[in-house]
Amino acid sequence: MTWSEMQPLLEQGTVDTLYMVLWATVVTVLGGLPLGILLVLTDKGGLLQNRPVNKVVGAIVNIGRSLPFIILLIALIPFTTFVVGTFIGPTAMIVPLAIGAIPFFARLVETSIREVDHGLVEAVQAMGGGIPTIVRKVLLPQALPSLISGVTTTVIVLIGYSAMAGAVGGEGLGSKAVTYGYQRFDTTFMLVTVVVLVLIVTVVQLIGDGVVRLLARRGRTA
Repeated sequence: MTWSEMQPLLEQGTVDTLYMVLWATVVTVLGGLPLGILLVLTDKGGLLQNRPVNKVVGAIVNIGRSLPFIILLIALIPFTTFVVGTFIGPTAMIVPLAIGAIPFFARLVETSIREVDHGLVEAVQAMGGGIPTIVRKVLLPQALPSLISGVTTTVIVLIGYSAMAGAVGGEGLGSKAVTYGYQRFDTTFMLVTVVVLVLIVTVVQLIGDGVVRLLARRGRTA
C-alpha cells in the first residue's frame, strides 16, 4: 500500500480514535470523579463514614477493574445497542470505553483525594464548612494536579482500549490496523499505525505533564 492510499485511512482512523477517546473521557470523569470522592468520604474516618456503602461501592469498582476490556466490550453489546441503537461505530464504542474506564479512574481519584492534608479539612470544618464546601473548596483544588495526572493516565488507557475496540467494529486506528494491516498482511501499514498511536500517546502525556507542572507552580506561588 502506497502512502497516498494509507493517508486517508490513517486520517479517518485518527479522527475516529480521538472522537471516541474524547467523549469517553468526558463520561469517565463525570462518572469516576464522584465515585472516587464517595469512596473516600464513606471510608473509615471519612466525613460520611458508612462502611456498608463503602464496601458495596468498592466491590463494584473492583469488579469493573478486574474485567478484561475485550470481554467487557462483547458482554456490553446488548446494553450498547439499547443506549445508542447500534454496537458498531465510534459512537457506540463510547459506551463500553467509558464503562471500562470509570472504575479505573475512580481509584485514581480516591488515591488523589487521600493525599490531601487532613488538617485543611479540619480547618474548614472548624469554620462551619459543610461537606459540599469541603469537597469544592479543599479536596478538589488541593488534589487537582494529581487528578489531572490521573486524567492523563486514563486517556492513555482509553487510547489502548479504543485500539482493541477495532476488533469488534469500533472503527478508529485499531480497526484500520486489523482490516488493512493484519487481514491483508500489510506489515508496513501496521507499523505506521503503531507509530501514529505512539505519537498520540506521547502528545497526550506531554500535555498532561505540562498542565500538572503549571498547576504545581501556581500552587507554590499562591
